[in-house]
Amino acid sequence: MSTMRQHRILVSCRSDRWANQALQIKSLVQYVLIIHEVTDYPAWKKVFNGAAGIRKDAGERTYQVLKHQNDPNRIVHFSAWTSIDDARRFFESPQLVRIRAEAGVKAPEFIYLDQLEAGAL
Repeated sequence: MSTMRQHRILVSCRSDRWANQALQIKSLVQYVLIIHEVTDYPAWKKVFNGAAGIRKDAGERTYQVLKHQNDPNRIVHFSAWTSIDDARRFFESPQLVRIRAEAGVKAPEFIYLDQLEAGAL
């Protein structure tokens, strides 16, 4: 094989590898972790469930709701989003401020997260 052909194959392989790495980085999921206290969990959950459509339309893809082991009104909402920008736009919107007030949310803490790695053991 000629040296020029070997060089083209090597460059092509490196370009493909870099493109794949860039694609993997771009496709990593972005998350939001929200920790907040609610006045009444069942009332909060009803409002939360009622907002499923607008959460989905805004870019939320999956979610988990967790509670503090010793305090059923201390809630953690962990969700995957299409982008951090979409999540921020949604969570900072006047509409959601009203919904949080209606749901009895007290002082939510928003933590925006980029996935670095995922796996299963």
